[in-house]
Amino acid sequence: MAGTTAQSFDSFLVKISPTDEQRTQITSKREATERYLREAFPPSSTLPLNRVILIGSAARGTIIRPVNDIDIMAEFTNKDDVFEQYRKHSDDFLQRIRTALNAKTNIKKIGARGQAVRLFYQSGAHVDIAPTFKWKGDGYALPRGDGSWMTTDPEAQAAWFSERRSTIGSNLMPMCMLVRRWNAMHGHHFESFHLEVMIASTFKSISSNYGNALKVFFEIAPGRIGVADPAGHSGQLDDYLTSDARKAIASRFAEALDRSKKAIAAEQRGDHTEAKRLWRIELGDEFPA
Repeated sequence: MAGTTAQSFDSFLVKISPTDEQRTQITSKREATERYLREAFPPSSTLPLNRVILIGSAARGTIIRPVNDIDIMAEFTNKDDVFEQYRKHSDDFLQRIRTALNAKTNIKKIGARGQAVRLFYQSGAHVDIAPTFKWKGDGYALPRGDGSWMTTDPEAQAAWFSERRSTIGSNLMPMCMLVRRWNAMHGHHFESFHLEVMIASTFKSISSNYGNALKVFFEIAPGRIGVADPAGHSGQLDDYLTSDARKAIASRFAEALDRSKKAIAAEQRGDHTEAKRLWRIELGDEFPA
């Protein structure tokens, strides 16, 4: 069992990180998804697949347990201007992909809703496929969920995050994982990428003293909620937050800041038992006591 508070943070990060088996499953499910899509949409198809890439937290290295879903982007080729068939009906585009995958896989349940096609697996993580076309300019066309299209660019987002990791240091990733677990333990008010952009925009450097880094984040984050998509396409990342959600978030940040200060004070006076008890309230019962 971990002794000091710092040792507890190190042990906790191991607990919430994907296992080797889960990492292998992420790779194998991405590869399987590409096989399914290439079989369903070969070069001879009127809607040929161009490429498939892993995106989201699994690609950024910030995914935490439980690994419930994996995000994948599938880029289709605009062969003979096929996009025009779906310009006003992106929902039909999703349904076409869903129907084709149903015919080419033995996965019992495949859904299409909003912006993605989901492969429901009986065990392990599900796979969310974001089907896109490359715009002539920057970014990709992604179904919006109402029949129209929006612009996204997960590669530009990943490049921005990679640059921030180079600037801030390798502790950016575990810090994102810790804050994501905190978010999951307290209402899950934030979408994951929004939260990671807040973190990466807040710090110039992050030491291995994660307790102090969390305290700094809880102190500064209320003024950093309104961050924009670093790829420049999706506007403000906090647009989904309602007034009630923002009030709940403000209260939650205040509680977390107060408790983190008390935990740090307890650690500094050598009372690691009390410090760990307080961090367990914020990060969950898996935090070693």
